Amino acid sequence: MPSELGTVRMRRWAVALIWLIPLLWTVNIVVARQAPGVVSAHVLALGRWGIAGAILAAFSYRELWAQRAYVWQHRWRYVALGGCGMWICGAWVYLAGESTVGMNISLIYASSPVLIALGSVIWLGERFSKRQILGVILAMTGVVHVVVKGEWVHLSNVHLVPGDLWIVATSVSWAAYALLQKRWPSPLGSTAQLAAACIGGVAVLLPFAVWELYQASTPEVGTHALWMMVATALFPGVGAYWIYGWTQKILGASRVAMTLYLGPLYTAAVGWLVLDEPLGLHHLAGGVLILSGVALVMAVQGVLSRQDVSEG
Repeated sequence: MPSELGTVRMRRWAVALIWLIPLLWTVNIVVARQAPGVVSAHVLALGRWGIAGAILAAFSYRELWAQRAYVWQHRWRYVALGGCGMWICGAWVYLAGESTVGMNISLIYASSPVLIALGSVIWLGERFSKRQILGVILAMTGVVHVVVKGEWVHLSNVHLVPGDLWIVATSVSWAAYALLQKRWPSPLGSTAQLAAACIGGVAVLLPFAVWELYQASTPEVGTHALWMMVATALFPGVGAYWIYGWTQKILGASRVAMTLYLGPLYTAAVGWLVLDEPLGLHHLAGGVLILSGVALVMAVQGVLSRQDVSEG
């Protein structure tokens, strides 16, 4: 690590900025809840990732041009990554926002790291400890608790809203997105890699967005919709991504990754203040189970984070 990154001033900036990352991601949840009636899900996702992809490509165009033969050779990989990360984890989040609350979206999404760890064992052959197995059970129990609204006794009578199921699917897709990137190592840097995935995502989103635009029930794309596209592209897209990558270089990957689990807490506050969404005891209990499970699964990485810092 370059010496200038280890200065006290930069470390203080990094420690301060990691608290901003989950706040930037709450912008996407707020937009997901406010988008119905303003802009359709696939049109919003297409605008978001089209803008974000253009910005990222502008910053990495020299690398993308130099590696154009590689990108073309593996174009279907980037279509798959874009389908998982930008289509399902983009448009489907907005579909979820049509019928479920922001807190459900955030809490269920918080289980994604556990699914990634589980997939790493099954698909990539990584080892899993008994503590991590317990973490998976706790986290999955928490997800179900949130989805059924705590009504375990009357489980057969629970009415599941479509949004809860949409967001469960996106959590699985995000895990697939992360695992595929581990499965497919790339010579591209992180910015160029994300730009290429955005291009693949735009290719997948385009026909769905065109189909939506031809439906009579689809709202016209007005100024409010355009602002939503710009906001989701800049804040949870480019902004959060850039800060995440920069702080990783200074504080270590594992330490920064743990801040992602602040998302439910930030969403609870923002949902209450901005969306006027009430919180229930099932959110609290489910959140405790999910975050406890994630902590157990990530416990081994806690050791790695200390190593990252000491090596830095």
